Amino acid sequence: MITSLAIKNYALIEDIRVDFNEGLTIITGETGAGKSILLGALALVLGKRADISSVKDASKKCVIEGCFSIKNYGLQTVFDENDLDYEPQTIIRREILPGGKSRAFVNDTPVALTQLQALAPHLIDVHSQHETLEIVSENFQMEVIDALAGNDALLKSYQAQLANFKSISEELSALKFQKENALKELDYNSFLYNELQQADLGKLNQQDLEETFETLNNAEAIQEALSNVNNILDDEQIGSLQTAKEARIVLGRIKEYSKTFEDFWQRLNSAIIEIEDISSEIGTTTEKIEADPEMLSNVNERLQALYKLQQKHSVSTVSELIEIEKELAEKVNTTLGLDDQIENLEKEKTELRETALKSADILHAKREEAIPVLKEKLEKTLFPLGLPNARFQFELSPSEDFKTNGTDTLQLLFTANKGLAFGPLKKVASGGEMSRIMLAIKAVLAEYKKLPTIVFDEIDTGVSGEIANKMAGILHQMSKTLQLLSITHLPQIAAKGDHHIKVYKEDRNDLTTTHLMVLSEEERIFEIAQMLGGKNVSEAAIANAKELLN
Repeated sequence: MITSLAIKNYALIEDIRVDFNEGLTIITGETGAGKSILLGALALVLGKRADISSVKDASKKCVIEGCFSIKNYGLQTVFDENDLDYEPQTIIRREILPGGKSRAFVNDTPVALTQLQALAPHLIDVHSQHETLEIVSENFQMEVIDALAGNDALLKSYQAQLANFKSISEELSALKFQKENALKELDYNSFLYNELQQADLGKLNQQDLEETFETLNNAEAIQEALSNVNNILDDEQIGSLQTAKEARIVLGRIKEYSKTFEDFWQRLNSAIIEIEDISSEIGTTTEKIEADPEMLSNVNERLQALYKLQQKHSVSTVSELIEIEKELAEKVNTTLGLDDQIENLEKEKTELRETALKSADILHAKREEAIPVLKEKLEKTLFPLGLPNARFQFELSPSEDFKTNGTDTLQLLFTANKGLAFGPLKKVASGGEMSRIMLAIKAVLAEYKKLPTIVFDEIDTGVSGEIANKMAGILHQMSKTLQLLSITHLPQIAAKGDHHIKVYKEDRNDLTTTHLMVLSEEERIFEIAQMLGGKNVSEAAIANAKELLN
């Protein structure tokens, strides 16, 4: 419920604050006194876009602040979903700066207008005679039926099931799209993968291949060079090995004379052994090397195939090709495995659809049970409101399409007179009838669910006498379970209020300003007397006002 509203520098208002209480609060005032200004300020708190032209003094900041007591509203989830700081006493502030820029705050935290607009319907419901779009909305009509059917928990369960169904459907569509694209690349990827597999990369040593190729390709030159080396090392006349052996003989004659000479001999002897070993290996290698055109051709063919693969994949090593082979294998396997994933998701989607359909069927059945009750209550409520022949038809039909509230489609038909055919509510009901139907709906809803604060803006337009009394009784009954604010010109309704606020204008120093005043008991008597008989209040009007209040 709203507990207070403070307004500064807005329209004809300089600076006012009004406190609100539980029950039925009546707001009265002459036409043009500023009741619409009060609603305009409230609309800004509820997220309406700001207009600099509505600021009283454009050189100063306009501030509108509403305080709401919401501890019994169960709005923690709504705050969380909209990333708002929850407080049992929540303060909403709107500011319009001199430059025209607007700012919004919830509990002193800056918020976007969309966040405020998402929160507003849970706080205040403003309804006037001319605002009938909601009542002809299929969603609103279904909400009313669901309230009577007690479908709140079932609806939440269904919506969770529907969310899962939609999520799986989207995932399935994405997977099918992925498969469609993957199939286009599958042949090419398979070709590349098979080409790399055939190369048997794991057994390839590029360095060995290149060395083997160079050896075979230069066999004669290598044989000649190695033979020359062997001759240089092991020639009987001038070979290095022969010369070293002669030097070793000479050192052997003196090695016993000194440790130094002994070391020289040992080192030379080691060198001779090493040279002999080298010479022997060179000889063996020379014998092995021979021209082999067939082997050379085979090695060259393998190398060229390797070079071609490296060029195709823009790499320079076998290890990089192996990594590409692994990636291609993964792509091919993933594509081939999509069918299994799609099949599993199709099964899951079917199961989720069946679950959601079962919940939708239960919703439909419970709505069918609730409709006769709602129909009876609405017609009974409208009878004393000047619509004794009002009749409703609720045409509820299941469809194949999932909606946020089930699979049902609903058409609400109405007639206000005997002998006339039923027609769609929005086409056959007048503005006055719409207002009374909305009042009846809100009155019924108040029995079944916790409603936010309701503001009725002259919903009683066009009624009088006994009908006004009946309407006042309905408003008073509703106010026992919710906070209700009613802007009215009817004394019968004004007299039913638990609290009474008067809106009036005042001229001071060539300046007109709007003010609010909470009326005392005596002031209420006088105000209602004026509503009954005009400005010149008679004793009879005073007596009539007292009678209404009592």
